[in-house]
Amino acid sequence: MKFIGVDFGWTSQPSGLCCLELVEGKLQLLDLDRLDDIADILVWINETVPTQEPGIVAVDAPTLIPNPTGSRLPDKLSHKFFGKYHAGCYPANQNLAFAERTINFGLKLEALGFVHAPKIEPQIPGRYQIEVFPHPAIVNLFQLNRILKYKKGKIAERRLELIKLHNYIQNILPTLSPPLRSLRLCGSFPQEIPTTGKELKATEDMLDSLICAYVGAYWWFWGVEKNIVLGDLSTGYIVVPERIC
Repeated sequence: MKFIGVDFGWTSQPSGLCCLELVEGKLQLLDLDRLDDIADILVWINETVPTQEPGIVAVDAPTLIPNPTGSRLPDKLSHKFFGKYHAGCYPANQNLAFAERTINFGLKLEALGFVHAPKIEPQIPGRYQIEVFPHPAIVNLFQLNRILKYKKGKIAERRLELIKLHNYIQNILPTLSPPLRSLRLCGSFPQEIPTTGKELKATEDMLDSLICAYVGAYWWFWGVEKNIVLGDLSTGYIVVPERIC
């Protein structure tokens, strides 16, 4: 079973891409990349998880937006449950500039056989897609009191926060279930966090995509036993791991 993470570029910016595969009970990093064009992203996904193979695509973007205006139910619930961690998400509606791009991406994934899975029978192979959001996932998986603020601010400050994420991924994800195999000798995983803005953003996108892929694996492995679902198929939804105790 393969788990694809897509830190989707909501407008025209590149998307971070990750593929994890469950091998002998552990998640192995197969690929970590970044691509610009949606067509290239879909080719990468189709080549990574060919038509007859099972997999989950976990996307950090609102691919279901039923509401013409305002906010979706999952957006509101993200603020209700994760606002205290600064982990509420941006509102999504059909009139916003990014909506057509993100909705169409979900439809194209459906055309590849990846059905929306706000409900799932754990550990049953299939082809699924879910919406995820790295900030609350990071807060819960790593038991943090607030988000890691690597998105905005001075480069030096963002870099320090991204170093924390880099360390958490390497030191904590291997202790969870399903565990992530060691990344220390994995060529596609960045061994150091860069110091320039452009390279820092590229690394951020890829690490976010790895978190997305892991959330996809966690959802498939545990279902609602250890995850919460904000919303549903009719309102849009976001899958978030429950807080690790």
